[in-house]
Amino acid sequence: MSLFANLSEAEPDAAFALIEAYKADNFPFKVDLSPGFYRDEDARPWILPSVEKAKQQLWSDSTTDHEHLPILGHTALLDRAQSLIFGATCKDAATIASIQTIAGTGANHLGALFLAKARRPRSVWISDPTWINHHEIWQWVDSRIERQTYPYFNKQSFTINFEDTISTLKLKAKEGDIVIFHGCAHNPTGIDFTKDQWKAVAAVCEEKNLVPFFDVAYQGFATGDLAEDAWSVRHFFYNTSLEMLVAQSFSKNFGLYGERVGVLHVVCRTEIAKSKTLNMLSRLSRAEITTAPINGARIVAKVLGDADLKQQWQKDLLHMSHRMKSMRKRLLDALLKYQTPGSWDHILTDIGMFSMTGLQPDQIRQLKGIYHIYLLPSGRISITGLTEHNVEYVAMSINKVVTTPKLK
Repeated sequence: MSLFANLSEAEPDAAFALIEAYKADNFPFKVDLSPGFYRDEDARPWILPSVEKAKQQLWSDSTTDHEHLPILGHTALLDRAQSLIFGATCKDAATIASIQTIAGTGANHLGALFLAKARRPRSVWISDPTWINHHEIWQWVDSRIERQTYPYFNKQSFTINFEDTISTLKLKAKEGDIVIFHGCAHNPTGIDFTKDQWKAVAAVCEEKNLVPFFDVAYQGFATGDLAEDAWSVRHFFYNTSLEMLVAQSFSKNFGLYGERVGVLHVVCRTEIAKSKTLNMLSRLSRAEITTAPINGARIVAKVLGDADLKQQWQKDLLHMSHRMKSMRKRLLDALLKYQTPGSWDHILTDIGMFSMTGLQPDQIRQLKGIYHIYLLPSGRISITGLTEHNVEYVAMSINKVVTTPKLK
């Protein structure tokens, strides 16, 4: 009898299960609208030109080695990541504790672990809906911390439930509770708070003494504008006295998915608190990974530290964001051409990689089973899976399953 025979079995991760199913599908016109990975005009992975140039420069340098990084990570990466998210003239950098992580997931996990050990909050508040890993991370870090949700998305109007968001945080959240926010390009809805709404949310957090935890996976990738995509974080940082956390990922905006480059920032407000925070983060990280990977960190640091490479990177970001905006318009135009029943206008105004479709489970199953179009059970689509070659087919197929719900 094995010691592990009675382990409970979890459901397979929906996103990764769909990726495997898509790979195994031999249909020539299959379309993958499920993953959170950028794809080019031919639905293939795209290596950013800025990243390619940085790699060539790094590997032509004979001093490039494979040594361990310090426990806190790549020093240049940490400094440049801080400037990227908080602003180049960040006046309070002396109170920000930063550590390199295993991409955004690692930053979310280490931040949750740090808060669980340092504060043991009563609750963590997570938007409904959200990236599925937010719940998983907090469940495994400490199941005693109650995972609560605040209303975010109105499924009927495809808009933000802002009044319900505010009232929930005002009436139900308690001092010291953690609130997870998506810094930009909300996953899975593609809808963000307006600046006035962010100001109102920040005021509630300060009034209630809540702890904001920003998940920033799409800076520059969402709108193509680095400062615009960092606006929410910078507003909280410069216009409140709150201590907060920021999980910063470079997977999407650098296309370095497999390199796992991320940074966790903890805004401490005092240098003494920063020193103690860095000590604890170092201990927690040492016990889990010792040090973060070096290759991707070098690439990001190189691009951010070289004026020409950074300029090229910003062009790369605009290229990606413009392609997604173009595909949004093409999909909406095609759906309207087919007079597809439903609400679709939000597809054009959503930002970033994702949009919700409102498609029902049976319609999603039909899209996969009949038309070989793959999307998550939630109805979320990844815009990057659309190309000039398949967008018409996708729109036609959606129209078919919506207008003929009993298709076999």
